[in-house]
Amino acid sequence: MGGGAPPMAPQAAPRYHPWDDAALVATLFAVDPSGVGGVCLRALPGPVRDQWLADTRELLPHDMHRRKIPLHVTDGRLLGGLDLTATLRAGRPVAEHGLLAEAHGGVVELAMAERVRGSPVSYLCAALDTGEVVLERDGIALRSPARLGVIALDEGSNEDEQVADALLDRLAFLVDLSPIGVRDMGDLPYSAADIGAARDRLPAVTISEAQVSAICETALALGIYSLRAALHAVHAARIAAALDGDPEVTDGQVNLAARLVMAPRATQMPYVPPEREPEPPPPEPPPPDQDQGESDQNQEERKDPLADQVLEAAKAAIPQDLLDRLRLGQLRRAKVRSTGKSGQVQQANMRGRPAGVRRGDLRPGDRLNLIETLRAAAPWQRVRRAERERGQAVATPVKRKGRKAAAPAMPRVEVRKDDFRIQKYKHRSETTAIFVVDASGSSALHRLGEAKGAVELLLADCYVRRDRVALVAFRGKEAELLLPPTRSLVRTKRCLADLPGGGGTPLASGIETGLALADAVKRRGGTPLLVILTDGRANVARNGQGGRPQATEEALTCSRLVRASGVAAMVVDTSNHPHPQAKALAEAMDATYMPLPHADAGRLNAAVKAKAGI
Repeated sequence: MGGGAPPMAPQAAPRYHPWDDAALVATLFAVDPSGVGGVCLRALPGPVRDQWLADTRELLPHDMHRRKIPLHVTDGRLLGGLDLTATLRAGRPVAEHGLLAEAHGGVVELAMAERVRGSPVSYLCAALDTGEVVLERDGIALRSPARLGVIALDEGSNEDEQVADALLDRLAFLVDLSPIGVRDMGDLPYSAADIGAARDRLPAVTISEAQVSAICETALALGIYSLRAALHAVHAARIAAALDGDPEVTDGQVNLAARLVMAPRATQMPYVPPEREPEPPPPEPPPPDQDQGESDQNQEERKDPLADQVLEAAKAAIPQDLLDRLRLGQLRRAKVRSTGKSGQVQQANMRGRPAGVRRGDLRPGDRLNLIETLRAAAPWQRVRRAERERGQAVATPVKRKGRKAAAPAMPRVEVRKDDFRIQKYKHRSETTAIFVVDASGSSALHRLGEAKGAVELLLADCYVRRDRVALVAFRGKEAELLLPPTRSLVRTKRCLADLPGGGGTPLASGIETGLALADAVKRRGGTPLLVILTDGRANVARNGQGGRPQATEEALTCSRLVRASGVAAMVVDTSNHPHPQAKALAEAMDATYMPLPHADAGRLNAAVKAKAGI
């Protein structure tokens, strides 16, 4: 290969520096952007991200189409539609291409991809799947080719801000530039000439069935159940072979593809069977016949060493704290219901971000979208003008003093009621974190101090985000709302400091009080989040009478009410050792369960934020 570049995928895959992996991803993407779907680049704006983008543009052909998709792109600009100026001038519908059709054969950059939701994601995924854009709106039916690659710029600062799963599934590479500093950056391993030569060789590169099977087995072992990930890895291996000038994919290139494509998507560590103690040798069996020996030999040969090799290569690139992140629930798609600092998306008439338009009457409080209204009226101008002219010809003109009455002036654009397009908005509701703290004797003896410290840290975080917090404590015979929803950090700290401990555990009353407060928050348009800190050992019923069986059953009943209400919840087991009653409580309310047998306030704070996404 020209340029004296190092081999793309050596047989013994070493540990690469993060920038080396990012540079390899840029190289593979530049060879076939539409074939790999694209890259999700997680990084804040800065010199590292700018350098990666500049290197990628340098590797792409200079005549390749490049378009940028802004955050609030409209459907008409993305897909195309009616050219308003040309339509008004011609008096007939005139179509124009959108960003996706304009980028055919090239690359689009999706800005602030973690905030893009709804129709832009759907249209982009459809273009990646079919390679074309179907436009059927404003009286226009048009199909345009749109084979393109996507660079999704993910600027999310925490795990709660993630690119849409549907889009991530269609992008081959997930690259995180956050741990890379300016001094860590290096040169590209290949030149633009090498990329062009690899692009010509790619169609002739083949991969064996055994290598494809090894990639699929690796995906299953890492908990990746989407077939697109395996397909992306196969195509990445073929691109790596084309860069190395190989007509067939080697095992080292398969290892590289698994490391770059699958390791960032892993949701579990591969199962490793426990080591068994050596057993005493059994008595010597009679000599087996020849057929039995051949059967045993075939049994050993069925083990696929290539699959183990590919899996080890992918495991080498998985973060060492993957098990901790799984335990803390920091992986994507761990929570379906909306929680945390963003709150739930709600529709509004006059506030929030634009969220499309709707057809309807203009009512008080609505805002007319003038551009979309003109766009709806433009195709009908010739018909309406003809109707108006026929109506004026039928009408008899009125003469005054021998003069013919002047015809009324024709409007340049005639807008009717059916053309009205009302602007829709959406906004994020305010989040209220409701802390339900077990202040009974069993909890106060061991973990109440740590629970207070963790709640205080979480309250400080909520104060920074301007979210509301509330505090419910239960001890003795009943639960008490110590702090209504507030943003006052000083008042909250004073309330926590005065929180006493001791007495029975009226767990059902605590859950019931927290749920009632959550319902009140929902009625006001907010997003409630229940964080219950308890050891789960209920011994006081709602009527104030003692009795562990009745108290436990009532606590489970209240937990099922939490599940039925749809309120997001989390149960933090504050006992010294994980208690089955606390886990059963979390399962009954469909909440996240967090056992922390040896945690201080800082770790408890981090665990609650990771689970709840706040």
